[in-house]
Amino acid sequence: MFTGIIETLGHVTNLKQELENLHITVESTITSELKIDQSVAHNGVCLTIVNIDTNCYTVTAIKETLDKTNIGNLELFDTVNLERAMKLGDRLDGHIVQGHVDQTAECISIKETQGSWLFTFKYDSTLNNITIEKGSITVNGVSLTVVNSKRDTFSVAIIPYTYEHTNFKTFKIGSIINLEFDVIGKYVSRLNALKS
Repeated sequence: MFTGIIETLGHVTNLKQELENLHITVESTITSELKIDQSVAHNGVCLTIVNIDTNCYTVTAIKETLDKTNIGNLELFDTVNLERAMKLGDRLDGHIVQGHVDQTAECISIKETQGSWLFTFKYDSTLNNITIEKGSITVNGVSLTVVNSKRDTFSVAIIPYTYEHTNFKTFKIGSIINLEFDVIGKYVSRLNALKS
């Protein structure tokens, strides 16, 4: 379980394909505090640490993960958002995030406003995921509030702190990002689909 509050950034130092799996090595300031078998969210994708070597650690993404997320698009030196699993009893500063990405989306607009940025994303609405105005959404692991919710697009407003301390600063028009929709909204959507 995660909160969507990014703890730090990591940098991809190695990518190794093995059959259908991708082993991803990440350099991070939190590596010394990690343990093998621990879960860490990478751009919102929960992955298990399989190896630690000084200031780098390795996780493995299977085909299902590579097919449904942007993890398979990673390149050497890319920046990833990192969050360790929350501790029981900690404050929930973001919202309930499972680390299970529902689908990807494309960045279609970036507007710099006076003191913040407005990012707009387009996603495949046929997968029955929904956003609601002022609801929660996780974008590349970042817990955010939805603005301008439409059938297949939504926007989020990014403050300078979030912009500087996440990989939002690397987004361009056409960037593919991970989405985890609000867990309560997913259950409501599924129940409605079953009634139809």
